[in-house]
Amino acid sequence: MAVVIDQPVPDFEAPATSGQTVSLSALKGKQVVIYFYPKDSTPGCTTEGQGFRDQYAAFKAANTEIFGISRDSLKSHENFKCKQEFPFELISDKDEAVCQLFDVIKLKKLYGKEYLGVDRSTFLIDKNGVLRQEWRGVKVPGHVDAVLAAAQALNKA
Repeated sequence: MAVVIDQPVPDFEAPATSGQTVSLSALKGKQVVIYFYPKDSTPGCTTEGQGFRDQYAAFKAANTEIFGISRDSLKSHENFKCKQEFPFELISDKDEAVCQLFDVIKLKKLYGKEYLGVDRSTFLIDKNGVLRQEWRGVKVPGHVDAVLAAAQALNKA
């Protein structure tokens, strides 16, 4: 069952960088931004991650934690995180359990060939674990600013 706006997000647990295991239930009391991206170290994913990195202090000031998720391995995530100096954790979803929960696996086309891939998407969850906003089919330019504005507004509500 996929997540729905204004409904609680089912708890999940997944391995993340820095040897952590991330669970939604452990983040109660904080807003959470979860952004799904296709692949570590690719141009769009790097630019998006850098945007979240560069606005990290503003997200923290809005009581918001950030997590990036893709199907890449923890080793790939650690390298990507280290190289880009991301101050937030990256979650490895090799079995696609979290991707399925958020319904971000979509049929894509590249050079005429179809495949199943991660649809660049971002989700804003309030401090009670309720999904408040979602962005699907994200275009990177200006996206982080839109998410930050939504997180700041939700934090003030």
